[in-house]
Amino acid sequence: MKKIDSKKLMHMATYLLVVVGALNWGLIGLFNVNAVALLLGTMPSVMNTVYILVGASAVYEFATHMGNCKVCEKK
Repeated sequence: MKKIDSKKLMHMATYLLVVVGALNWGLIGLFNVNAVALLLGTMPSVMNTVYILVGASAVYEFATHMGNCKVCEKK
């Protein structure tokens, strides 16, 4: 079984959370539908945790983008 390094795993997890956040904002803008609230509306503390994780993921992706992006990497 192939081992995934922790840096790649962190990138994959944060990227997924950023995509979830972006799709949620798109749904809010287009249809006034908050998918996170629909899925977790009865659990506000979990919903807030998701929002915090999405925000932290965006900060992490912004901070590490140059090292992870093949298009932007320095040559």
